[in-house]
Amino acid sequence: MSISTSSTTDTRPPLLFDPYDYDFHEDPYPLYARLRDEAPLYYSERDDFWVLSRHADVFAAFRDDVTFSNRMGVTLDPSAWNPEAHRVMSFLALDGKAQSRIRKLVSAAFTPRRVRELEPQVQRLTEHYLERLFAGNAAEGEADWIGELAGKLPMDVISELMGVPVADRDEVRRLADLLVHREAGVRDVPPAGMEAAIELFNYYGAMVKERRVRPSDDLTSALVEAEIDGDRLTDNEINAFLCLMVVAGNETTTKLLGNALFHLAAHPDQRAAVLDRGGPDLVVPWVEETLRHDNSTQMLARYVTADVELHGRTLPAGSKLLLLIGSANRDERVFTRPSEYDIHRSKDELGESLAFGTGRHFCLGANLARLEARVVLAELVRRVERFEVHADRAVRVHSVNVRGFAQLPTTFTERGAR
Repeated sequence: MSISTSSTTDTRPPLLFDPYDYDFHEDPYPLYARLRDEAPLYYSERDDFWVLSRHADVFAAFRDDVTFSNRMGVTLDPSAWNPEAHRVMSFLALDGKAQSRIRKLVSAAFTPRRVRELEPQVQRLTEHYLERLFAGNAAEGEADWIGELAGKLPMDVISELMGVPVADRDEVRRLADLLVHREAGVRDVPPAGMEAAIELFNYYGAMVKERRVRPSDDLTSALVEAEIDGDRLTDNEINAFLCLMVVAGNETTTKLLGNALFHLAAHPDQRAAVLDRGGPDLVVPWVEETLRHDNSTQMLARYVTADVELHGRTLPAGSKLLLLIGSANRDERVFTRPSEYDIHRSKDELGESLAFGTGRHFCLGANLARLEARVVLAELVRRVERFEVHADRAVRVHSVNVRGFAQLPTTFTERGAR
């Protein structure tokens, strides 16, 4: 049953939330605002799931993984919602001791030091792709920020980290794209996405077996060798983590880089502050405000293990629940002028962002995503005097969980070029 508390004189349409709807993907935020105000605990009869949209509720649910479990996975798609979700989502689809065990073993290999040591590689890749981007821009008067840089660099970083050969990276990227894309009218993982998941799982499985025979200095070998008190990861557990990384560590960073350019270009004064005056000093707040204002990961699912009384309603045990991160980060109960994009927003407010979650399931790749975004955008600021995003020709990705662009045509003016 759809919920609406509007009066009889209210001309707004009924409150209907459909995360598969293409129109919703274009701009979900007005509907999020209505959910927060009119139905902070919303039920979708059509798809049999519940929704939390306010910051306080989403925060509390992230912190309570006993009541709000990850055991069925984190996606709304019916075929991916099952007790075996951890086989492809790793610790993201586990709770308690099982989650802690995998995460600790993975963290023994995927260390902060390993991430920091990637910075020179990220810098080299940034310079390489910017050269190609600027060459295309010079020849055509514009270039696709996603196709020429943002859609390539994160996969290269993840692939170098894992040890994926250069010759295989375009195909791995193609398979990752198929995993997140949703066709209009299809309310589940499409057949192409299912096939892509199987191909990726088989590919990484073969890579893990090879590293057991011929170890190298990459993350895959480090995962094979990771050991805590005699406990080690199995091949399937390593494989699941690698599959998780290719989406969580690749797609989301691509979308972050696209969203950052899109929103800054729409605010000329802030763009001028970054490009003309602030330079690198404003890159970090630019990244953080983008994460708050229009996060790559918009929603995550949870399995409810016990009845919960909330907002005058009962959220029953056994339910599927969506936590709307994108809505929480626009909650006027926490953020001042939440719908405004403001790179000068206070650090205190930015610290309330739930872009990477909170608690036990805080995103393990947050530091890597921030590193990539900082290096790429700082180098762009160093080399570009101005950029204009052609928003009328931008093409969005259509996905339930991930929000961003498939194409973002942009014109760049390099410093010193007239």
